[in-house]
Amino acid sequence: MRDKLHEIVEEFADTPKELRLPLLLDFANSLPPLPERLLEDRDGMEPVEECQAPLFLAVDVAPDEVRLYFDAPPEAPTSRGFAAVLHEGLDGATPEEVLATPNDFYLSMGLEELVTPLRMRGMAGMLARVKRRVAAGIEA
Repeated sequence: MRDKLHEIVEEFADTPKELRLPLLLDFANSLPPLPERLLEDRDGMEPVEECQAPLFLAVDVAPDEVRLYFDAPPEAPTSRGFAAVLHEGLDGATPEEVLATPNDFYLSMGLEELVTPLRMRGMAGMLARVKRRVAAGIEA
């Protein structure tokens, strides 16, 4: 797992259980806004249907860097928090680092007792779609 993402997972795991959701909400507030080009062309973003809230993502893949973009409404703090974790942990990573991310890395964050299984499925869906886009970008 990429060091940045590993540090985030460790931060959650080391945080007392009752403070993990507030930590996730802090991440939700740190999700960067979309760049102008995506604000003007949201049709280029992929919906993440596994999320209960309307969440969209875009992935730019270069040989040495992956850039991630997420759009989630403020009324969906859990989805925004998960998107922010992925953004902070994987944005700027190499394609190989993204593809090497364990599919269930988020289970080590200790949120499964605090977040519904449907919301956890949303996190899995986000990561799966990011990895699929990265793999397709490498093949292109």
